[in-house]
Amino acid sequence: MSKWTRRGFLTTLGGSIAAVSTAARDAAASDSAASALAAKGAASSAPTVAQGVKPLMVASSNGRDALTLGMGLLKRGTDTLEAVLRTVNVVEDDPADNSVGYGGLPNEDCIVELDASVMHGPTRRAGSVASIRNIKNPSNVAKLVMERTDHVMIVGAGALRFAEAHGIERSNLLTEDSRRRWLAWKESMSDRDSWGPGLDSPEWKERMSSLLPRDWTPEQKGAELAYMRELILYAPTGTINCLALDEKGDISGCTTTSGLAWKIGGRVGDSPVIGAGLFVDNDTGAAGSTGRGEENIKVAGAHTIVEAMSRGIPPGEACLLALERVARNYNDDKRKLSRFHLLFYALNKDGQHGGASLWKQRRGGRPATYAVHDGTQPRLVECAALFDGEAGSM
Repeated sequence: MSKWTRRGFLTTLGGSIAAVSTAARDAAASDSAASALAAKGAASSAPTVAQGVKPLMVASSNGRDALTLGMGLLKRGTDTLEAVLRTVNVVEDDPADNSVGYGGLPNEDCIVELDASVMHGPTRRAGSVASIRNIKNPSNVAKLVMERTDHVMIVGAGALRFAEAHGIERSNLLTEDSRRRWLAWKESMSDRDSWGPGLDSPEWKERMSSLLPRDWTPEQKGAELAYMRELILYAPTGTINCLALDEKGDISGCTTTSGLAWKIGGRVGDSPVIGAGLFVDNDTGAAGSTGRGEENIKVAGAHTIVEAMSRGIPPGEACLLALERVARNYNDDKRKLSRFHLLFYALNKDGQHGGASLWKQRRGGRPATYAVHDGTQPRLVECAALFDGEAGSM
């Protein structure tokens, strides 16, 4: 596995840097062979999404289809934060997406706890909620925190009371799919309790099959068993980040999540942390993240990216810089770094965008991508990667 150079990333995008730090220039000049390979890869890839256009929306890949709604709002002059919220609400409301909102995977006690943050560039305000239960759209509550209080973050039971005081009704967020998958996880922890057989038990498949609907076909049951096994072995970290830039150059963003599956009750990741899971500077740009929140918090990733863009570094390059800081915390030990995945997304005031991932591929060999709507249609774009290879492969 080889580490991408910044020059390789820039060659892939066909971009150029007007002004970069001395360190960035030194790193970029160190590997011309990697640059050539990156350029070759770019030539054979899908058509490049436009750079330097307004309006523009960027999101994590699970937000691709919802971007059409947000872009339509932007083109009609809707405020950037409203466009972002309407976009992420689509994903929060979707029970088929178990990474956010309704249908999100629960904590170790089988309770769905949600986190979210918003930032509004034109007014330079922010709001967030963490560990909120029974509220389907935590992103909307984060906006209320921003608009209706002089606080930035409200958590737990206080966040729920605050939401209800503003007329937001409680919802049961635990779908039957999520409950069944939690039960499969719980019954597989044979080294922790006596609920059921572990994954290494010959009884596991039979016991788990009994949890599935009787009218499912063998193919459906096989696919669900494989998915449950994946969830048990590798607890997912689901999130959607969405950023928007309008024709006037105003920027807003939101990050919303159900957090790490099977987490300790009350665990909070990076999504509601201003400067980590989300940061917006209306003079420069915006950035957000998905993936292992604990690692992002330690480097204040979104703020790091926006500060880099303020020095003239393009968005994708700035995302790689933040990932380098994460890797440095582990002395670039790829074996340790392969235990998790982290992705950053960014856009700047000029309508340039970029995304970067710790690993080139997600677990299972799928490429790491982000979604972009440049005013024509929403598309997935492959992220630059700090390391070749697949998360969890070592």
